Amino acid sequence: MKIVKPSVALLWITPEPEYQIEVAGRTCYKSEDKITADSARGFAQKMRKSGHHAMIEHAVASFRIITDRGITHEIVRHRLASYAQESTRYCNYSADKFGNQCSFIEPPDLFPSQRKEWETACLIAEKQYFKLLSDGCTPQIARSVLPNCLKTEIVMTANFREWRHFISLRGSKAAHPQIRPIAFQVWKILVHHAPSIFEDLFPEQ
Repeated sequence: MKIVKPSVALLWITPEPEYQIEVAGRTCYKSEDKITADSARGFAQKMRKSGHHAMIEHAVASFRIITDRGITHEIVRHRLASYAQESTRYCNYSADKFGNQCSFIEPPDLFPSQRKEWETACLIAEKQYFKLLSDGCTPQIARSVLPNCLKTEIVMTANFREWRHFISLRGSKAAHPQIRPIAFQVWKILVHHAPSIFEDLFPEQ
């Protein structure tokens, strides 16, 4: 059994996203002649403030998110995005490339006694998973005993408009305590690349 930390990593982002938004947006007004070396940020900010958010869809970002499967159930509810997720149907965690063990994400704020109970439950699930495999079950059947806290990786690709929605919804105080840090890390990266689009959002950590 292995316990891993959740994480967020940027895989790809539209090069010069604010410039891309300006080039697309100025097509509407045929004002391309007003593009200068430093006009993109102001134009993109104007599109965001005016509610002309269709223009910010012209910029896209992809992230690799490591979290537990329970949290990815919430992530994939964002339908205006594309996903690729580690598959428990095809991944056999008894294989060498997985270290012959299952990996889990520890829930936050457990008391020592609660953590002991959680760890025991994970160890039992892992043991029964391996036993089912050794008894001839395929990974897609054996996975039925694995808990929501099983570690998984998911790649999420979305345009900036949907990332704003994701950050606003999943970075709120009402969001699950394990998804808020994900939303915060996504925001921290995107606000660096396109401050005009994300500077008005303040997700919870």
